[in-house]
Amino acid sequence: MVEDLFATLQPVMAAAQLELVDVELKSGVLLVTVDRAGGVDLEALTDANRAASTLLDELDPIPGKYSLEVSSPGIERTLRTPAHFVKAVGEMVTVKTRPQVPGDRRLRGRLVAADDGGFELAVDGAAEGRVRLSYPDIDRVRTVFVWGPDPRPGGGRSAGSTKKSATQRKSEQTKTTEKRKQVVTP
Repeated sequence: MVEDLFATLQPVMAAAQLELVDVELKSGVLLVTVDRAGGVDLEALTDANRAASTLLDELDPIPGKYSLEVSSPGIERTLRTPAHFVKAVGEMVTVKTRPQVPGDRRLRGRLVAADDGGFELAVDGAAEGRVRLSYPDIDRVRTVFVWGPDPRPGGGRSAGSTKKSATQRKSEQTKTTEKRKQVVTP
């Protein structure tokens, strides 16, 4: 059913210059995820919601009650299609494999390659370094937002800088004040 909804909604989102990223139906909520280059704003999400709602009311493809939510993928996003994986090459991801796949079920690393058959992951702390997984072997993959480099030891000061004592700071302030007092005005 979700694949049919995706196919139904895709042209409507494309007409609004949006990429339909994902469609999920769980617990009475139809979650439609859209994106575009540069991200989506509130106006684009509102327009996408109206367009999807109008089409779904017309076709009535879901029996019973449900809520429609249209959102952006956010910073950390689920990867489902080969195109999602290709677009995310270079990003950090977490992977949960299916139970029948040998090895660790949970992996974390940098997505280094992706194609129609699967993807390659540079796994953190793995002896092999890289792991190749096929799409049918995975349960879920999600990008991980990395805040930036770890802070440097010692409070993040640059190399060569030293911490000044309160006495040194007071002395510098006094010298600056004395210099200001010495300025003669014509």
